[in-house]
Amino acid sequence: MDYATTSAKRAAASTKIVIAGGFGVGKTTLVGSVSEIVPLRTEALVTNESEGVDDLAAVPTKATTTVAMDFGRLTLAEDLVLYLFGTPGQRRFWFMWDDLCLGAIGAIVLVDTARLDDSFSPLDYFESKGLPFIVAVNQFEGTEKYTLEQVANALALPDDVPIIDIDARDRESAKRALVRVTEYALQRLTGSLSAKVI
Repeated sequence: MDYATTSAKRAAASTKIVIAGGFGVGKTTLVGSVSEIVPLRTEALVTNESEGVDDLAAVPTKATTTVAMDFGRLTLAEDLVLYLFGTPGQRRFWFMWDDLCLGAIGAIVLVDTARLDDSFSPLDYFESKGLPFIVAVNQFEGTEKYTLEQVANALALPDDVPIIDIDARDRESAKRALVRVTEYALQRLTGSLSAKVI
């Protein structure tokens, strides 16, 4: 096989995954922990200007916020490269989500069990777009632990949506989430193609 054929095959196997969730849930951390390149971050300091606009009560020690996106890359196999796009979590930046999700095969919705209410809007967004997604419960220290079944029930997740535990700071844990969303997206695509053939 010549170089041009190999390059074309790799380009065809490159894909895009979106990491979404509420403000301060760990999206930037996940992209940074797993990216094989220095991740592109568009973080700005949280200032007094956000008072009354952003609800910072649940994350009082957070000093920065993503204002556009996080970007990273991970090679899972010789012919499979994932491009990672972390969405901004604050509602005032959600107008960018459509552009960030364009061309994505799937999404990871990061969840903090101490702030489940922040998860409903991202879940609704991906359901309405028909984009395959999984739910990843980020295990924060000092928070009460719940079973995945309890979290799935609280979020009213459809039975076919995968839900897993992760630690966004841990590379292997984050990779597991990326592998799972890729598998799920391929499973959904295969099911969709099979239905069209029948």
